[in-house]
Amino acid sequence: MTWAKELEELRRREALAEEMGGPDKVARQHSRGKMDARARLAALVDEGSFREIGKIAGKGHYDANGDLESVTPAPFLFGKALINGRPVVATADDFTIRGGAADAGIARKMVQAEQMAHELRLPIIRMIDGTGGGGSVKTLEQIGATYIPAVPGWGDVVTNLDTVPVVALALGPTAGLGAARTVASHYSIMVKGLSQIFAAGPAVVEAMGEAYRDGSGNREDAKEALGGSAIHTRNGVVDDEVASEAEAFARARHFLSFMPEHVGQLARRAECSDPADRREEALLSLVPHDPKQVYSMRRALEMILDSGTVFEIGRNWGRAAITALARLDGWPVAVVASDPSYLGGSWEAKTSEKVERFVRLADQFRLPIVHLVDNPGFMIGREAEMAGTIRYGAQAMNAIYKATVPLASVVMRRAYGIAGSAMSNAERYQYRFCWPSGDWGSLPIAGGLEVAYKAELEAADDPAAELAAIRERLAKVTSPFRSAERFNVEDIIDPRDTRPLLCEFAQLAWRRLESGR
Repeated sequence: MTWAKELEELRRREALAEEMGGPDKVARQHSRGKMDARARLAALVDEGSFREIGKIAGKGHYDANGDLESVTPAPFLFGKALINGRPVVATADDFTIRGGAADAGIARKMVQAEQMAHELRLPIIRMIDGTGGGGSVKTLEQIGATYIPAVPGWGDVVTNLDTVPVVALALGPTAGLGAARTVASHYSIMVKGLSQIFAAGPAVVEAMGEAYRDGSGNREDAKEALGGSAIHTRNGVVDDEVASEAEAFARARHFLSFMPEHVGQLARRAECSDPADRREEALLSLVPHDPKQVYSMRRALEMILDSGTVFEIGRNWGRAAITALARLDGWPVAVVASDPSYLGGSWEAKTSEKVERFVRLADQFRLPIVHLVDNPGFMIGREAEMAGTIRYGAQAMNAIYKATVPLASVVMRRAYGIAGSAMSNAERYQYRFCWPSGDWGSLPIAGGLEVAYKAELEAADDPAAELAAIRERLAKVTSPFRSAERFNVEDIIDPRDTRPLLCEFAQLAWRRLESGR
């Protein structure tokens, strides 16, 4: 006697699970320009590598004789898969079943997915489309009582943040727990026009008395107005915005290519065909002589780092600093770079918050840090004070001082005040290079001449000529070579040597990391 009958029952239940919310609900999902959960899993991971766990979990519906008639699958799928040939935990909400909200067995499935990630030391990817929480207000009537809210397994979510890379893709309207699961990640993505994130949706917000939608009353417009990607990729809630689900999957895979599989393991070096000794002639004229002129820091990154490896994170928020993962001679590094085209590179509150988060990410996953500096200081003025800039700025500086991974800085132009001093930990060995365009100090001299030399200027027969003479004297004092004479800076270099020297740093940094120190 065999178990063929039971296996036939298993296959029947598996087929029911693959129907998800049924043909009509799946068609509705596709009509909104959205892939279904199973198609998303197949598109995200290496072809044919997904092994589903708990596929037949859900709510069975039985006839009077106790025979199965149909199944409502749990609206949460997960399993083991491969991305770039490396094992991961891949999860997806199924919006075709009660809008991705809780249903039979979902709480334990979600908990098991999170536990699998940190107990087996596997990166976890969450594809979030729905609330993923406790259901609707009608659920309370079905239960017959209310309850004090709790999130089963949230401790595992927290543990994963300390243990493994966590990637979250918001692929539809995500509210409540769905929104929380999105932001509780190391890297998050929204799809423009498709994803929205909010603590509570438009209907709930309007019921509380806040009217924000336009005259059209369109439901989708209301979602965008409340929590679209144009909001959350500019306030720092979510890292990046993409144009399609396919692009979201590609960026998730790319992010993980820089990461180790877990804390305690080192990331991997990639093959590199870009010569480590490449010297870009254009770097020699990149920084203008006029201190008021800007230049493209992103162009500098492309010339200095391995060709085609720059993976920028958080481009639309905290814009005075560029944060990116990249490679130097194949070695993965975390890059922080000033952007003089935005606020002159001055760090305001959001930029400081962005730098702090990124440096903590680099230190957690043991990626050496490269800091390209052109920082005139923290943003000043009443608006900056209202935003609490100095607090966020100090927290960014704290993160840099607490980081234990090797750090190299390149001062390309300005380094002023407390923000300028946050380029590196001054109490450790300074792996630092300065360009001849370097300009640094406690505060910009140009802005304080009239105040500092007020008496001399008032006494002068020709104040304009006296001011010009003072400027000429100070230009000599502020020469970067004067600082180098006193060893206040380690080395002034030819800008064209930046890539070879940073490749050397990457090799030495990874030598230290691989030694286990």
